[in-house]
Amino acid sequence: MESTSLLVVLFAALLIPLLMARFNIHSVPTAVAEIIVGIVLGKSLLGWVATNSVLEELRSLGVIVLIFLSGMEIDFSLFKPQKNTTGKIGIAKLAFLGYGSIILVALGFSYLLKLMGLYSHVGFAAIIFATVALGVVIAALKEKELLSKPFGQTILLLAALGEVLPLIALTVYQNLNGTSSRSVWLLLLIFLAAIVLLLRFRKPYQWFAQIDKSTTQLDIRLAFFLIVTLVTVAESVGAENILGAFLAGMVMKLLQPREETQDKLTSLGYGFFIPIFFIMTGANMDLRQLLQEPKSLALIPILLIGFFAAKVALVPLLMLRFRKHNALAGTFLTSTTITLVIPALSVGRNLGIISTTQSGAFTLAAVITCIVSPILFNTFYVAEKEDFKKTRVHFIGANLTTVPIAQQLSKGLYDVHLYTDDPEKYKTYNSEVDVTLLPQLDDATLREAQAFDTDIVTLAYFDHTKNVALAKWALAAKVPRIIARFEAKNASDSEYDDLAAQGVEIYNTFETNIAMLRSLIETPSTLKILEDTEAGIFEIVVNNRRFTGLEVKNLPFVNDITISQIFRDNHFIAPHGDTQIHLGDHIIFSGDKKGIAQIRAQFEKQN
Repeated sequence: MESTSLLVVLFAALLIPLLMARFNIHSVPTAVAEIIVGIVLGKSLLGWVATNSVLEELRSLGVIVLIFLSGMEIDFSLFKPQKNTTGKIGIAKLAFLGYGSIILVALGFSYLLKLMGLYSHVGFAAIIFATVALGVVIAALKEKELLSKPFGQTILLLAALGEVLPLIALTVYQNLNGTSSRSVWLLLLIFLAAIVLLLRFRKPYQWFAQIDKSTTQLDIRLAFFLIVTLVTVAESVGAENILGAFLAGMVMKLLQPREETQDKLTSLGYGFFIPIFFIMTGANMDLRQLLQEPKSLALIPILLIGFFAAKVALVPLLMLRFRKHNALAGTFLTSTTITLVIPALSVGRNLGIISTTQSGAFTLAAVITCIVSPILFNTFYVAEKEDFKKTRVHFIGANLTTVPIAQQLSKGLYDVHLYTDDPEKYKTYNSEVDVTLLPQLDDATLREAQAFDTDIVTLAYFDHTKNVALAKWALAAKVPRIIARFEAKNASDSEYDDLAAQGVEIYNTFETNIAMLRSLIETPSTLKILEDTEAGIFEIVVNNRRFTGLEVKNLPFVNDITISQIFRDNHFIAPHGDTQIHLGDHIIFSGDKKGIAQIRAQFEKQN
């Protein structure tokens, strides 16, 4: 019987996404569909899945892996103070104020439940009402490509707080109200253990990538070592194991794993363990018993109201920065909750502060939020109209080399501007390109003229000493890319090498002519592509997470372009149809210039 139940669960896990794809069901999260199928297969209806030791072990592993992956989704850069140039309330401040309002309303509603005689444990109920399903929120924001935008960052930070703080509060609550004699201060040991593991593996982890191979998978072994270690420490100090799993995910995130590492862990979790957890959650629910108790049945709509009411104060706060429709959309999305509710209810049952039927009512209300909230978010969200952001290129030095290049680059993909301190050059080229005459060539003048406020700066004077000084000023101004011309260098002078070591891209006419002549001899067709005004060789950087993990053969526009190389981790990769795209990849390809703007707009959009 044990093997039969496991077979039914695994078959259901396989069939659910296939049926959702077949019938175009996109508004309901897969996790919710799995819980609903579990309810159908379990004791509530068909009874085909019976709880046994094997499924319970896999279910426990499922929730641990789920919480671990949630910890890996935390974007720690959101917690850093950010420069605010809009004059509006900052993202971090708005998110913290918003989550503060959620805590206050959740406490108020929980106290109201106590006054109504429906549930007496105010603190525990407030923790559940204040939770946010980080995984569902990330999926919804990623689908609309909002993660890099202020609205997406605000909602993401709210969701991160809605998972981290309730998890810590749940652990403290369980420690204070449980039967354990351990001091609550022992909980600090798990955070200390997490810090020690982070410091211990920060440097070796970079070495793992060099010695790793397909038969060792060191990154995955380290991930499960972190999980087991911190889960063990958590249980030893009287904390819930999910806190250890969450901290393990945060440690793994701070180790800055490669994109493929997170892909493998996600595949392992969502491919096996997590579906079993959600299906068994539904299978263990007894709707028949729940429906037989009118008081518990009446509790479901009240709890559902509580999940939405806890976030209602977000609307006026989000309206301080975003339009009304999007403030409503963000509030509905943060009302989604399921990830932490289920393990929290397990803690409540262990503490004896919640009955099985009450637990079922909370679970059903949480499931309903996961169905309704994403639909309401998609209904209310109004996308901001965005123009394609051109790459800004500034040339310092106007001459017969830079002016023709600037004229060609200005045809759609780049925003080009030239600067010169030569009045004669300004007079000659002013009518042909966008050029600014500088009164003098020094750091202060260039900064005042916003010459370094650009994505790429090209230093194109014939004078070697001028370009050296310009390169140093550009480095101090932290220009992302610096291209400098050096026709000659003193063999005893290390400035050239020092600038190159700091990332300055060096070129000179002699070496360029050699490379062009060699290309003309060896690959004449390639040179013709470079000279062609309609076709060309281009490079895009993959910033959009929507494309990470996709194989080359499944990329959009793949039939319209020819990918020749992928530059990744400082070396080139010869791509094949099954080569996976990673975040930060530089894709080098040839194609028609007319479609490049659209391709770049999609791939380089930060998400």
